[in-house]
Amino acid sequence: MSDHDILEMESDMEDLGDIELGMIEEEVVYPEEFLPTYHSIKEGGNVIKAQEVGFNDKPDSLFFNDGVRRIDFVLAYEDEDKKEYEKRHVFQRRKRRREYFEASLMKMGMELEATQSVLDEKLMFLKVHMPWDVLCTYAEVLHIKLPIQPNDMPARPSPLRFFSCITKHFYPDEKLISKESEFFTAPFEKDRQDLFCIKDKDLFFTPSMRSRMAYYILSRAPYDIRGNIKKFGITKLLDSGVYKAAYPIHDSQEPECPNERYLLYEEWAHPKSFYKIQPLDLIRNYYGEKIGIYFAWLGFYTRMLTWAAVVGIGCFIYGYYTRDTSTWSKEVCDPDIGGKIVMCPQCDTCQYWTLNSTCNTSKNLCIFDNFGTLVFAVFMSVWVTLFLEFWKRYQAELEYEWDTVEFLEQEEPPRPEYEKEFVIILFCLFIYLFIYLFIYLFIYLFIYFTDFEYVTPQMATSVTASLISFVVIMILNILYERVAIWITDFGDLFISDTITELPRTKTDYENSLTLKMFLFQFVNYYSSCFYIAFAKGKAVGHPGKPVYLLGKYRNEECDPGGCLIELTTQLAIIMGGKAIWNNIQEVLIPWLKNLIYRHCVHVTSEKVIPRWEQDYQLQPSSKLGLFYEYLEMAIQFGFVTLFVASFPLAPALALLNNIIEIRVDAWKITTQFRRDVPEKAQHIGAWQPILQGITILAVVTNAMIIAFTSDMIPRLVYYWSFSVYPYGNNTENTMKGYINSSLSVFSTNDFPPVDDEYIHTPPNLTTCRYRDYRFPPGHQRQYEYNMFYWHVIAAKMAFIIVVEHIVYFTKFILAYIIPDVPYAVKEQIKREKYLTQVILHETNLKLVSKRLKTKTQILKSRKM
Repeated sequence: MSDHDILEMESDMEDLGDIELGMIEEEVVYPEEFLPTYHSIKEGGNVIKAQEVGFNDKPDSLFFNDGVRRIDFVLAYEDEDKKEYEKRHVFQRRKRRREYFEASLMKMGMELEATQSVLDEKLMFLKVHMPWDVLCTYAEVLHIKLPIQPNDMPARPSPLRFFSCITKHFYPDEKLISKESEFFTAPFEKDRQDLFCIKDKDLFFTPSMRSRMAYYILSRAPYDIRGNIKKFGITKLLDSGVYKAAYPIHDSQEPECPNERYLLYEEWAHPKSFYKIQPLDLIRNYYGEKIGIYFAWLGFYTRMLTWAAVVGIGCFIYGYYTRDTSTWSKEVCDPDIGGKIVMCPQCDTCQYWTLNSTCNTSKNLCIFDNFGTLVFAVFMSVWVTLFLEFWKRYQAELEYEWDTVEFLEQEEPPRPEYEKEFVIILFCLFIYLFIYLFIYLFIYLFIYFTDFEYVTPQMATSVTASLISFVVIMILNILYERVAIWITDFGDLFISDTITELPRTKTDYENSLTLKMFLFQFVNYYSSCFYIAFAKGKAVGHPGKPVYLLGKYRNEECDPGGCLIELTTQLAIIMGGKAIWNNIQEVLIPWLKNLIYRHCVHVTSEKVIPRWEQDYQLQPSSKLGLFYEYLEMAIQFGFVTLFVASFPLAPALALLNNIIEIRVDAWKITTQFRRDVPEKAQHIGAWQPILQGITILAVVTNAMIIAFTSDMIPRLVYYWSFSVYPYGNNTENTMKGYINSSLSVFSTNDFPPVDDEYIHTPPNLTTCRYRDYRFPPGHQRQYEYNMFYWHVIAAKMAFIIVVEHIVYFTKFILAYIIPDVPYAVKEQIKREKYLTQVILHETNLKLVSKRLKTKTQILKSRKM
């Protein structure tokens, strides 16, 4: 059997596998409107090869060797002829596909130039250039908006203009980054080039536009045709190893040749510029609208966090300085009150303890559990509404400025990997809940059988569980990522076509993946917090008759200081640990990889390295783009809003993290990663409704935390009702006696017989106390809930209902009175549409007049 026959057999087997996976495209891949320059190459026909040239020793050049044609995209591959002989069949198939793909690109109008690596003779770089005619064609296909006339509408005066002497220091240096001229724009039309402000054809289309159009063709060009079967797209060639990398080329970062990348590094990514406002227009021009809108949202979110952080710190300071004046905390610490109250054991192996042993815990609890917390929770409910409404307005301004107002679905053609999906999310969520409960139960039992002298078992369990829970969260993140991607990509293998709808475009695909991944992470990050806030210590029975899980394991009680301090501990550990881990994972690891690679290269070679090969040495961008950046911020947003009633410092921690995050992300994409393919985006996508859902849920969770997790409602009920007649002996409202009122009495004789090895009852101890509202021993309804309990429950439910209705009504009013689109932006959009119609009408008139004039001249010439 010849080598050719072996190659054909292997190719047939691969085609069969592709058919089974549903990856083969029929002959009609795209309508002509999507690929107007497409021309098919006949099967078995000769293919044109790219011209191969040597490196011209210009390390910062962004052009072909002729110095004229700009490099719009770079493909890297290993020369198959220099590979191992034993694997020649695989490499020859790759070579055949690569050559056919490159011939298809040239057939579609692109110009190619190949150059060998200066460091590795096996590595080749294919440079791609888009000629003017091809750029015009695909600018029309992608509906790219370009300037037609300078904007003649007066600019709105800035409200900060009176403080310009101060605010100017927070803006990028105007000498380096000047303000862009504003133009009215219209979708480009190849046949009407006269309408557009084309001063220089080489600069008319920005590099990001050129790269976007180049990638559009690369992702749709065919690389193999066998009968009616057609395979296409650079993505599949990268996955199969035909190409090693595909990326737009970065500008140089050297100060000798200042460019957009250098300016971004100096005025945005460098740590010295941490206090400066982001140059969003320049970010958008260099990286595209999708990355630009992310940094715009992150910057806006960070600025809004400033107000929340200030109020949160104020509440924390208020609690800190009033903790020593709290009446109920003083009673806990008083030797004559708390020191004489003996508390019942809180577990089957615990001992009796005095109430004043929790003196420090009660003081710390006063910092977070006070009236200021209630005010802050209501403030955050209003703040989050203002944040979303003002972001919509700001987003509308960016949509107009960045020409994405009319970014419709037809501007985003179907993605090459157009596949089916199905959902098994609930099954995976139940698996995580089972794993979490098992781990928590294991830690709980371990602490009970371990001797801790200075901390209670509940406190030790809380801190240890928070740390281990954080580790488990980080590990499960890896699993959840793979499961969510697998569900979105390959669901069509397990479900019929009639059940689900396919993610047609890339945006649809990302939105589908976003929802799945966020649901996973929601359970992953927040389940422990929900458990502590609303389940822990809520169904524990009473001494002598505790509630057991599965009839064997006693339900866990809160720390003697209450569950609120445990929830605060959990939030602080997860938020802080998550920020540290993300920076290690996203920054330190890529930096170390690049450092090691550069060190190895410089040790073995001192050659001049071209720009495209320098970019190849950088880390590849994530296939999911900004997904993980948005996910990180959405999870943080949940911590800041869902449980803020228990941790007023959460906005301050988030603010500090985001100030660092903006510069770290900027430094990372500017210096450590290859340049992303520019993409169009109108808004933040599926993250917008996710954030809105979090804000709605946050009202409920914070109201329930204040009602059921903190002791604020019981204290208020005691102050206004139980402390005075007819329930109390005081003549005026007071908090004195609250501690005694909130503790029920239990007779030690009512404990079931236990092994003295575990619990030792002190002599002459006849009763102990526990946190609850129950009738005392000897009462005809002993250990049942008393009237105080139902008063408190009624007050808690009333509080939740009233607060929810007030806050939701306030949110509705604010959302109604704040328009999503500013009036000035609406007027500019109307003006632009009118101007475009006028220009198009005048152009059509000129064309008609020109044709009539030509016909008239022809008729006159015939008569003569």
